[in-house]
Amino acid sequence: SRLMDLPTCELHRLEEIAELVTSVHLSHVCREELALALTSEGYIPKLLQLFRVCESGKNTEGLHLLFHIVRGILHLDKALLFEVMFSDECILGVVGCLEYDPCLAQPGRHREFLTKAAKLQEVVLIRNPELGQKILQTSRAQYIQAIIMPNPSDFEEGFLSTLNSFINSSKEEILHGLQKDQTFLPEVFAQLTNEASAGETRCELMKFFKEFCAFSFTLPEKRDEFLQTLAKLGFFRSLEILMGMDDWQVRSAATDILSYLVEFSPAMVQEFVMQEARQSENDSQLIIEVIKQIVCSPNPEFGGDNQLIEILCALIDPEKMLAVASNLEIFEFLDIFYDRHIHVLTVPLLADTSEDWNDTVHFFFFLQLKALIFLVDNYQTAEILASVLELLSFCVEQHKYHMKIYIINKDLLRRTLVLMKSKHKFLALCALRFMRRIIGLKDELYNCYITLGNLFEPIVNAVLDNRNRCNLLKSASVELFEFIRMKDIQFLIAHIVENFSGALESVKHIHTFQGLKTKYEQEKDCQNKQLN
Repeated sequence: SRLMDLPTCELHRLEEIAELVTSVHLSHVCREELALALTSEGYIPKLLQLFRVCESGKNTEGLHLLFHIVRGILHLDKALLFEVMFSDECILGVVGCLEYDPCLAQPGRHREFLTKAAKLQEVVLIRNPELGQKILQTSRAQYIQAIIMPNPSDFEEGFLSTLNSFINSSKEEILHGLQKDQTFLPEVFAQLTNEASAGETRCELMKFFKEFCAFSFTLPEKRDEFLQTLAKLGFFRSLEILMGMDDWQVRSAATDILSYLVEFSPAMVQEFVMQEARQSENDSQLIIEVIKQIVCSPNPEFGGDNQLIEILCALIDPEKMLAVASNLEIFEFLDIFYDRHIHVLTVPLLADTSEDWNDTVHFFFFLQLKALIFLVDNYQTAEILASVLELLSFCVEQHKYHMKIYIINKDLLRRTLVLMKSKHKFLALCALRFMRRIIGLKDELYNCYITLGNLFEPIVNAVLDNRNRCNLLKSASVELFEFIRMKDIQFLIAHIVENFSGALESVKHIHTFQGLKTKYEQEKDCQNKQLN
């Protein structure tokens, strides 16, 4: 391709240069020719020299023209231009030109940010100077990308795709360089878990490692190799320690990393959890740390609980375990989970009793949770209980055998239905949803447990208390009875009609209860005919 003839780099020709740069964007060929011309004969450094002249002479018109020129050159989206403009010799001049946007009342302060505020903190020693330089260049490129990227509505798909590729390839190069260093990751883990590490240092190191993992997992060709490296270095053990630390920022970053692992390599995490359950009987296991974060969360309304709930559901989901274990091994794991772990999850529901604490949960953990329940705001406690009930509802459907034994032995449904009287309606709905999941299984043993314990009484009371209202709690309660009627669960229908028909006379306008009575009478007639 021939080189385009460019105007000479002189102050009086800046307007001509600006028009040229902004006029070629509609032609791919012209953009290529202009990019080649700009990289020849040091044209960009000459433009930046003019910028220094204009800035020292307070030439506002020239500075505004240089802003359009430099931004236009960046919008050409050519890798050979980025190599020049992001170099140490040119970067500050490029950023300086971008400060003088004519649309701004005052110039920006990008150079001040890059040279003073945005000092890169080397939390781990980078022994390769070229790699350190590449990290610095990439961070600057990302900053410039943020400056020049217009509003999403103002550009089409694929805009600045080469710049995105330039940044991503630089990140890949950085990752490859760090992973090649055999001492890098072991040093990171050692500093993270070392009790002597300062809190701020550990926090910064954790932020770095979280970003390191996040980008590594987005590269499919490198992901498996990276995961194998983490496994060999015993990273899951380190993760347990980090999730148990007092610093919430460290815990939050550790949770994010575990979430990445569960998303991209669930089999590896489940294999570790199952192996740990078989080999260890202490309470420092990864799965227990996750549960503790859920039941001891000081700020559950900020959404951290949702992430932890998803992690725990993924770890104890039998269908997902089939990728790494046989049915017998899964059954053995669930035996261990219900023998050692689920008691930690149900502490908030059972906190008013003290039976079996020494056998199920460390006494100090129980005291810690009791303090949390009485010290935090009631709403926060209700959020924690709602999270616990969501997980227990998951267990009802996924662990039918084990959960049924646990619920009946601990009389868990009765204790849960106490929450129907909570002033927090979302918590009352969670308790109702838990019972709805149990009834939805249509299990005879569950039905006997419910009728013998007269556990429909809190639901009937909720309907009666809300008889003159129209709200979600009343609707959900009626839906539960409607399900029983539609599925014709005669054992439960008989119990409801025989025990609550008198009380439900006051809500005759709700057709569901009349339907239950009709079903009951039809069944009675049928039985009498058979007897005759």
